Amino acid sequence: MNPQADELWRAPRWALAVLLALLGMLGPFSIDTYLPAFSGIAGALNASPVEMQQTLSAYLFGFAFMNLFHGALADSFGRRPVVLWGIAMFTLASAGCALAQSIEQLVLFRALQGLSTGAGIVVSRAVIRDMFPPAQAQKVMSQVTIYFGVAPAVAPIVGGWLYVHAGWHSIFWFLTAVGIALWTANYRLLPETLHADHRQPFNVPHLLRGYWQLGSSPRFLLLALASGVPFNGMFLYVLAAPAFLGHHLDLAPTQFFWFFMLTISGIMTGAWLSGRLAGRIAPKRQIRHGFLIMLTMSLLNVAANLLLPPHVAWSMLPIAIFAFGWALMVPVVTLLVLDLYPERRGMASSLQAFVGSTANGMVAGVVVPLVMHSTLLLAIASLLMMGIGLLAWIYLHHRWPEIGRHVG
Repeated sequence: MNPQADELWRAPRWALAVLLALLGMLGPFSIDTYLPAFSGIAGALNASPVEMQQTLSAYLFGFAFMNLFHGALADSFGRRPVVLWGIAMFTLASAGCALAQSIEQLVLFRALQGLSTGAGIVVSRAVIRDMFPPAQAQKVMSQVTIYFGVAPAVAPIVGGWLYVHAGWHSIFWFLTAVGIALWTANYRLLPETLHADHRQPFNVPHLLRGYWQLGSSPRFLLLALASGVPFNGMFLYVLAAPAFLGHHLDLAPTQFFWFFMLTISGIMTGAWLSGRLAGRIAPKRQIRHGFLIMLTMSLLNVAANLLLPPHVAWSMLPIAIFAFGWALMVPVVTLLVLDLYPERRGMASSLQAFVGSTANGMVAGVVVPLVMHSTLLLAIASLLMMGIGLLAWIYLHHRWPEIGRHVG
């Protein structure tokens, strides 16, 4: 924690949470906004459904790759410069998407968007731990998750409206305007929270030692798997939204927001409860509750899809409750990751995001195209994603039982 934290931000703490949440919102917002326009973009650019799916996977793989470096750069040069350069690149890439004349160009600029948006997510986590002690950090992380949840709920509403009234190009011009506004807000308001004494040397041997220290740590890898992979249990439904909502549930693009509203309500409620529990119960107990909820919902979702035809009346509810369980436990797991190596919080945040976003990219590019034609296969894939994280946590719990035992 920065010893001068109280001097760096004198406004209310919730205001800092909002600013950091806006940084974290940029990634999911740029994913979900254009989903209602999938069919229109495909028709305009003469692209197949598989090629359109690659606009998602290119973004996610770009996000995963650059996440290896955002945190290390922030540990060396400071949090603020990395954020500002990342938003600037995102803004230019969004304009490139709006001007794209072919599917290849759109894939390229989506990859550039992915390379840049991770800066906000990665650095905002490090800023929270720079500024707050553990219990307060969990509360702020939960607040950020609540605000973060607004983006995927609002994005398809905005995207659907823009697509219907102004065409698909307008969606990316809108994201360009969002980038400009966000860059301006952070330029004026975001303080530099990395203390001068905590900066890490920027040289290749030092970076490689840091990557090896974290990448060879079983505790770090298991925590990263426990937080990042279960997210795909609900995220694969977001990625498959054009098929899941449009084909299986027969919803119009302007009706997609019902799914996102339900799911994000689950995230926001889970994150709110996580903040309320901060400092009251042991972190590992809170994580156990989250996994129990996700496991129960995953099994019920598979059973329901085996016995019933997909219908809007019930198909979206298990995913929303699953999202509640994920949001209940993920702020706690994230803080456990950041506190494993306090001197390398930026790099730890980077590698944690890399593990999760690599899984996201694989799900977008490989899993979703294989399962999106069947609601049963979607439910099974969701269960398997959650199961990977659950097994990682169970092994970690038995191998290092002291992790997460004490209330912060």
